[in-house]
Amino acid sequence: MAFENPSREEIKRILQETETIAVVGLSDDPSKVSHMVSEAMQAKGYKIIPVNPNADTILGEKAYASLADVPVPIDIVNVFRRPEHTPPIAKEAAQVKAKTLWLQLGIANDEAAEIAREAGMNVVMDRCIKVEDSILLPRGKA
Repeated sequence: MAFENPSREEIKRILQETETIAVVGLSDDPSKVSHMVSEAMQAKGYKIIPVNPNADTILGEKAYASLADVPVPIDIVNVFRRPEHTPPIAKEAAQVKAKTLWLQLGIANDEAAEIAREAGMNVVMDRCIKVEDSILLPRGKA
């Protein structure tokens, strides 16, 4: 069965119900897309949790080495890693009981999607969370 992203209405619901976004591969380099997207989402009222083993803090938030180290519930695991790295991230997202696995624009992996779906998670692939949020919730969460 071919993968299909959730409908626009379903993506809108996911975003409306989201408070915490753990960003795997969030760079502390302000020129990187992961940094720009996460900064924009933070400005719209989402709690951003950096997941980067090579950083202490990013965007003013404590960074964690892995999803398992994050001490709060995670609504969305937003992934900025190459597609071949996403299945283990999906497994870890399932273990921490995240609600949604979101693979950023240009990233898709059927194995990761299957792992997440089997764990009962929503799956969005090859979509930019900032673009979707801007279209569906133009004024942000606040």
